[in-house]
Amino acid sequence: MDQQALVEAINTRMPFGKYAGRKLLQLPEPYLVWFHQQGFPAGKLGQQLALMHEIKLNGLESMLEPLLRNDNGRD
Repeated sequence: MDQQALVEAINTRMPFGKYAGRKLLQLPEPYLVWFHQQGFPAGKLGQQLALMHEIKLNGLESMLEPLLRNDNGRD
């Protein structure tokens, strides 16, 4: 995975569900664990959610927080 794809993944907003609108890196770990157990959605979003699960599982979230973009004060 290249850096641009990583930055895009952590800044993608969850399009549905309880945490709709929240950036993927900011999703709670239990929510990502639930997806892991139930199965991630197909396609790019599923791949990004699986990546966020691995990031949180390995304790890398704080290292990536500086890459979060400020979307015109929405954060």
